[in-house]
Amino acid sequence: MRNADRSAPPPFFFTMRISLRRPRNLFLALLCLSCVLFLVPPVLLSNFPTDLSAARSRKEFIGDFSGIVKNFSLGHPSDALTLKQETDGGVKEPTGIVYKERDYRDPVNSRNTTIHNTNLDEANGLQFGNGGGGERKQENANDSTGGKKPGPSNCTTAGEHNEGACPQPVTSNKIWQMEDQLIMAKAFLQFAPPSSNSHLVRELKQRIKEIERVLSQAKKDSDLSRSSLQKIKAMEVTLSKAEKSYPDCSAVASKLRAMTYNTEEQLRAQQKQASYFIQLAGRTLPKGLHCLSMRLTTEYFTMQPEERELLNRHDVQKPNLYHYAIFSDNILACTVVVNSTVSKSKEPEKIVFHVVTDSLNFPAMVMWFSLNPPGQATIQIQNLDDFKWLPASFSSMFKQPGVDDLRYTSALNHLRFYLPEIFPSLDKVLLLDHDVVVQRDLRGLWSINMKGKINGAVETCREGEAFNRLEMLVNFSDPVIASSFDAKACLWAFGMNMFDLKEWRRRGLSRIYHNWLQVVRGKRQQLWKAGSLPLGQLIFYNQTVPLDRWWHVLGFGHDSSISRREVDKAAVIHYDGNMKPWLEIAIDKYRGYWNKFLDYNNPYFQQCNIHT
Repeated sequence: MRNADRSAPPPFFFTMRISLRRPRNLFLALLCLSCVLFLVPPVLLSNFPTDLSAARSRKEFIGDFSGIVKNFSLGHPSDALTLKQETDGGVKEPTGIVYKERDYRDPVNSRNTTIHNTNLDEANGLQFGNGGGGERKQENANDSTGGKKPGPSNCTTAGEHNEGACPQPVTSNKIWQMEDQLIMAKAFLQFAPPSSNSHLVRELKQRIKEIERVLSQAKKDSDLSRSSLQKIKAMEVTLSKAEKSYPDCSAVASKLRAMTYNTEEQLRAQQKQASYFIQLAGRTLPKGLHCLSMRLTTEYFTMQPEERELLNRHDVQKPNLYHYAIFSDNILACTVVVNSTVSKSKEPEKIVFHVVTDSLNFPAMVMWFSLNPPGQATIQIQNLDDFKWLPASFSSMFKQPGVDDLRYTSALNHLRFYLPEIFPSLDKVLLLDHDVVVQRDLRGLWSINMKGKINGAVETCREGEAFNRLEMLVNFSDPVIASSFDAKACLWAFGMNMFDLKEWRRRGLSRIYHNWLQVVRGKRQQLWKAGSLPLGQLIFYNQTVPLDRWWHVLGFGHDSSISRREVDKAAVIHYDGNMKPWLEIAIDKYRGYWNKFLDYNNPYFQQCNIHT
């Protein structure tokens, strides 16, 4: 029995042999054979690593597997075993692929996502090849579609319910490849003698001009035409010739390092220049705003003195109302603060605005708000020169040597330290900078428990971070400073501050302000940075109660990465920084929050060419 079993054929082939004896079973036999052949490839590929997350964390080169080549497709694993036949009859070795961690899509976590006909090296990979494009992700240089891959008619992704809505990702692989080619071509060009006019030098210069022309017109792969893709191939051929002409790798590496150093030096110089121009633009007065001020001032002085007195007769200092203080010389900025506050208030009839400006802008400010009153709210315009109780040297006593920026030396900025004297009948006042926009009703600030402190403000530091600490603004090398303050104390922001004037008077903080100004005069070294913020940190040290951060969100004048969620939650948004919303250098994505509170159909705006 054992011998019979040993000589017996395998069950499968035995079945096939018996079946083939009958012609009517031929169809079933062929069907069985095709099923077996269909199941063989998955078995052969069973050793392929399914858990790519571990390899991804170790940054392993998946391309080291000889069975995976550039045209490996998620939908067709058998394509990974395809080898291209060269014209000489030899076999071309598969191209290696590096799968980047930031681009890899885990099939376990993305099981709800269907991907159709996507080449891994085009979606996730990094191709190593000729042309100097190996440092960035590239698409297939032989792609005849120009980088546009046909997509499916229906695309289902996680979180999407509409069929046919399959957004195509915006890629710049070809653009990056061309930029890399440009760098390599310029590097090879450096090796040629200055007077050389060889065929290779002329060809490199020609290719560089072609690539630069394409890059000046295209920002993403979809902008590239078929002729642009042909220029990529032409550059690859030229770079291949250059590699053969200059085979010294160490010399090429040295030249690239020199080019990198020179580029970094140029970048630093450009950054310094850009920073200077931004600061210079931040100090300028727009032509339209100057025109507006001059026209309003002219109309103000054409009126009779009696009529001028009637324009600004409001002097309301009742403690039971909501009092807002604004110190500004900018008509547009004041208008936005007033209009946004009134529009968001649930009791605008109880709002009183106290706008303090200088003598130069006082006539224009009075004329403007008499022509454009703030609805049910009350507004009072005050002239800085009318405060006779100010020290005679007030305009110069806070100036520092070498600081000529009016934003730091303006008397209006330092007038905030005299709030109890400006409003002797008030117990509380909300101070708003003129570069803010109010998005919520602010009445809740008057009911906040101040806990015996004087200043209610939003802190700008975060727990566990060393940024925005007192040592950034104040010089702790001075023994007086070091012995009086904590260098790691958290900074708070000016821009929206609730002040308890009753407690301020009781503690005599105005006297402390003058004392610090006397101390700094006797010092040769600078004790704090320019502006009113550093001095305010010292005066209100241990006298500030932190408010919820959503009351006051900063950064709209310098930070373009603020999320829409932060904007929507903020009660007050602050355009602190150089990029003010009324300047041309303003950040475009934030300009709309400010513009919507101005009526650009106003005749004065049209006469002075003030527009969005």
